[in-house]
Amino acid sequence: MALDIVLADEAATIRFGEDMAIALKRGDYVALSGDLGAGKSTFSRAVIRAIADDAFLEVPSPTFTLVQSYDLRLPVAHFDLYRIADAAEIDELGFDEALADGICLVEWPEKGEGALPADGITLTFTHEGEGRRVIIDGPAPALARIERSLAIRAFLDEAGYRDARRRHLTGDASVRAYEHVTSGGMRYVLMDAPRHTPGPILAHGKYYQQIAHIAEDVKPFVAIGRHLVSRGLRAPAIYETDIEQGILLIEDLGSEGVLDAGGAPIAERYLESAACLAHMHGQAFARDLPVADGIVHTVPDFDRDAMQIEVSLLTDWYLPWKRGTPASEDERQEYIAIWDGLIASLSAAEHNLLLRDFHSPNIIWRPEAAGIDRVCIIDFQDAMIGPSAYDVASLVQDARVDIPDDLADGMLARYLSLREEQSGFDRQRFSRDWHVMAAQRNCKLVGIWVRLMQRDGKPAYMRHMPRTFRYLTQALSHPDLAPLRVWCEKAGILATES
Repeated sequence: MALDIVLADEAATIRFGEDMAIALKRGDYVALSGDLGAGKSTFSRAVIRAIADDAFLEVPSPTFTLVQSYDLRLPVAHFDLYRIADAAEIDELGFDEALADGICLVEWPEKGEGALPADGITLTFTHEGEGRRVIIDGPAPALARIERSLAIRAFLDEAGYRDARRRHLTGDASVRAYEHVTSGGMRYVLMDAPRHTPGPILAHGKYYQQIAHIAEDVKPFVAIGRHLVSRGLRAPAIYETDIEQGILLIEDLGSEGVLDAGGAPIAERYLESAACLAHMHGQAFARDLPVADGIVHTVPDFDRDAMQIEVSLLTDWYLPWKRGTPASEDERQEYIAIWDGLIASLSAAEHNLLLRDFHSPNIIWRPEAAGIDRVCIIDFQDAMIGPSAYDVASLVQDARVDIPDDLADGMLARYLSLREEQSGFDRQRFSRDWHVMAAQRNCKLVGIWVRLMQRDGKPAYMRHMPRTFRYLTQALSHPDLAPLRVWCEKAGILATES
């Protein structure tokens, strides 16, 4: 069903262009129809400047050049077909190549009828009073993206941020996306986290996210973020929420991380991150955390089913990709049995709040602060209650970074020395559990990298595969993991990847 919106004035048209810039993605063709002066060029200029994040970018009309191209984060080709004599000329303008690389904004698409895609996004502008009306039509997935962006704009308006300027910030390996929002001279981060779409049922009437305890809405983020702050840790303040829609306006903690300009780890920052974990693990955890009036988030356990479905990514995704054939049933059953034994052994491990992905992409560094307050945690919505060794393994064996041995040893030593100042800490037991958790995490990751490539079209993550196997080999050095090491050797994966 087409969308029908009214833009009161020029400023509203520019805001609408910003909203569309957030919604558009590579491969989108946007047909802009309407009389002269109806707002097509104003809209196009706003889209291009928003994608460029440059309010003063020169965006000339392509009336005479027919096409203007912009090499931006998302490449844009702006076409004006008013002067073409024949639709066949569109091929000569490089339309197909531009659409493959980015997005195409096309004014006067009527002149290209028959040569332009039939399934594009269409915007029809008409004059209405001092402003204009826009009818938006197109494929259902594209309309859903646009509706979502307009809903975010309505959220900001209703929260009092009517002058908000929106800019793309980043996405991650999940359905979440992030924006920078500037309003009243302040900059914020907007989290766009719609509820997960259920996947296929895998076991016990549940789909993957449910079994693995992946957050399906924003309630865990709100609850756990506030809980971390209450425990003396640094997480973003949450200013505005729409729990039902999955939209949060949160504190912008900056962009300085724990890596240098070349992508190498900064030792001081990793060591202080280890101290941050020691501080967290030295306090009792809470399970039932308030979200809002009448809403409580119960932090799930990192239980047997969750651990098993994660490590099964190795047999379900990595092995078929690596060998060209699925894992045999005997291989699968032996692997499951080995992990059942290891998981059962973790019942005696120290348990605490487990952040799940405590590593470089999710740590912001605040040099103006002191101590562990310099370490800001930004991704914790999937937190569980589980072996505290897991997060230490996640940090020491950062999946995205080559960690030098001396730094890895230094992080462990820093963490252990701080924990030994706390009563009841068992260093030997922790070391053993660290190896089990490191193995569990890396068995999961080798499958995730393949799944991101094959299912989600994100092959860049495959560059982490050799490092992940090096980490797995280190984890398997503990005597208690000998059965898993033998299984991996028989499966032929350690020798080829490590």
